Amino acid sequence: MTIRNFNNLSIQQQKEELFKCCGSTLWVEKLLRKIPFASVAELKNESDIIWLGCDENDWLEAFTYHPKIGDLKSLEQKFASTEHWASSEQEGVNETTTIVLLELKELNDEYEKKFGYIFIVCATGKSAEEMLQLLKERLQNNPDKEIKIAMQEQNKITHIRIDKLFA
Repeated sequence: MTIRNFNNLSIQQQKEELFKCCGSTLWVEKLLRKIPFASVAELKNESDIIWLGCDENDWLEAFTYHPKIGDLKSLEQKFASTEHWASSEQEGVNETTTIVLLELKELNDEYEKKFGYIFIVCATGKSAEEMLQLLKERLQNNPDKEIKIAMQEQNKITHIRIDKLFA
């Protein structure tokens, strides 16, 4: 899709495409108001401005649009519209041992219990072992620090998904 094609979609179609990139309702609504865009770079710039202006509730909403790292069943059921994108983003977990997968699951559960949301990491290009190490490190953070890291990781994911939308 080109930026011109995107600009010419119906509002409903634009909304659906943006939700594939980021699951924050406020982010989508504010970005919709900025259409038309002259370029993908302009869309990303506006996206960043809006994302940084969102609050914790908006970030938490966006996090619910992601499966847990390595949760392939969740990918298939809940996230059908972004399954291909999410599975390719998490392909590093497909090439690891059962022991690492089990530890990822256990620590993901611990993370969610501690922070109240799933572990958000820009998984593209990372191995399961790298994600496990990041998970272990980030479990040591306090909630205020961690939400900001997760928000930044979400923004990286959003950029990657915008690129995929216009690939």
